[in-house]
Amino acid sequence: MDMIKLTIDNREVEVPKGTTILKAAQGMGIDIPTLCHFELNNLGVHNKPGGCRICVVEVAGRRNLAPACVTECMPDMVVRTNSMRVINARRTVLELILSDHPADCLQCAKNGNCELQDLAVRFGIRKNPFIGPEHSQSSYQIEVSPSIIRDMNKCVMCRRCETMCNEMQTVGALSAIERGFPAVVSTAFNQHLDHSPCTFCGQCVAVCPVGALTEVDHTGAVLRAIVDPNKKTVVQVAPAVRVAIGEEFGMEPGTIATGKLTAALKALGFDYVFDTDWSADLTIMEEGTELIGRLTKYLGGDKSVPLPILTSCCPAWVNFFEHQFPEMRDLPSTAKSPQQMFGAIAKSYFAEKINCKREDMVSVSVMPCLAKKYEVGRDEFKVNGNPDVDYSISTRELARLIKMANIDFKSLPDAEFDSPLGQSTGAAVIFGTTGGVIEAAVRTAYEIITKKPLPKIDFEELRGLEGVRSATIDVDGLKLNIGIAHGLKNARKLLEDIKAGKSQFHAIEIMACPGGCIDGAGQPLHHGNADIIKARWEAIYRADREMPIRKSHENPSIQAIYKEYLGEPCGHKSHELLHTHYFDRQTTVEVDLNK
Repeated sequence: MDMIKLTIDNREVEVPKGTTILKAAQGMGIDIPTLCHFELNNLGVHNKPGGCRICVVEVAGRRNLAPACVTECMPDMVVRTNSMRVINARRTVLELILSDHPADCLQCAKNGNCELQDLAVRFGIRKNPFIGPEHSQSSYQIEVSPSIIRDMNKCVMCRRCETMCNEMQTVGALSAIERGFPAVVSTAFNQHLDHSPCTFCGQCVAVCPVGALTEVDHTGAVLRAIVDPNKKTVVQVAPAVRVAIGEEFGMEPGTIATGKLTAALKALGFDYVFDTDWSADLTIMEEGTELIGRLTKYLGGDKSVPLPILTSCCPAWVNFFEHQFPEMRDLPSTAKSPQQMFGAIAKSYFAEKINCKREDMVSVSVMPCLAKKYEVGRDEFKVNGNPDVDYSISTRELARLIKMANIDFKSLPDAEFDSPLGQSTGAAVIFGTTGGVIEAAVRTAYEIITKKPLPKIDFEELRGLEGVRSATIDVDGLKLNIGIAHGLKNARKLLEDIKAGKSQFHAIEIMACPGGCIDGAGQPLHHGNADIIKARWEAIYRADREMPIRKSHENPSIQAIYKEYLGEPCGHKSHELLHTHYFDRQTTVEVDLNK
């Protein structure tokens, strides 16, 4: 590797050729402020437009200041990151950005967690010389979709959301429109998100440095339900939440806070606190049985069987193939997501057990994902207009509720989930990361097919953070070819291969978010720190290892509900409650050229 030497702030440093000044300075512990720059190396996410100019530095011999995020280091280069010229330039750039930015910080959802706000504090900006009658701000209407709120008046054109939508997810819902003050990143023809190819994955929200993109907040509705004496409130908690919620309370990333999380929910006043891991185990029974059924028919000579089977837990992924590949909608498993399976069981089986009418039960989910807000509103997940899950709140929303109630999260004693929908296995908890769903399915499918115990419970070959992975699992002589993708760009690659007849996979797991649910758009914001995602990933597998039962089909609570209520996996009753169907949602845009 070619190395070059340069000087940054009077210190000599040697870096590989091609390294940017920003990267070199970071390696030396020098903090250069950024706004548009965003990078998650482990997940292949890079946004380097060099557009905001907050990161400018002074390079000896150059007339103009250079953006550090896109300027490569050169031999013998001399760089100053903190000269008065640099500081004044950064301050002026920031004042210009703020001149076209609403000053409603007190009401903004990102208040206290806004990168633009942090920069204004850092540079001591209290008055802005560029704000006056001669400067007109943009005036876009605030748009509310099922999952995402867009306030384009707050857009700073960092284009992070555009990078995530177009490069990481290949959805193509967002791009730059207009010029001057009205310039923002928006949908084609500024149409509503509902009328665009948007999957509601929320990765645009996760990287937005300001309040231009935020989640729809359901905390108010949840609080009203909790205090309503005529309602029974039931809450479920997704696996990825327990390894991230602690970050909101000063705990180290990767802290497993299951017990404190459960205690906090009980302290908030929910009547019943359950674990989505329980319904993840249920999902494996249904999805695994479906996989075995399709494989058995295929190996028996029926080549019309739709293979590979695709997992269906992720609503953003479901929305993606319904929009982009509707002709392949017979491939995904018909099993509902764990969230929706839980809601269906809660408002049928459990409602009967506690003698509660369906309409008197309020079902709440705590999810790492913003697409779950969209999912609860789908008509097929309602009975006579009453949804199986009434409200889905993000990890961040739950943290706000806990803080609002003045609950000392860190000092809470650990509590247990309620029964019977709270017992789960290690197979369920690994749903929280990429590769986890298919590993859980393989653990069960292996033992059902072979009638033998697994020789090794950990399928290391299915784990990792690479965008596309593959493995062949030997199931007593049957070579099961598994594909895994996270990030919709990678999903597209696998789907294109299937379309072209190149795929040799029997089963494929797909998650919309990079890293899976651990990096869901509703999780605590990591602000580009990939180490946080890695810590959550490690915590998921640690939680799995610590569970007394690690295979879904061995969960006694799951065995009991089949015996008592559902009958058999993929049977009549379970198919009625736990399975769904998909739609062709290809988007067409009608434009009146006369307007």
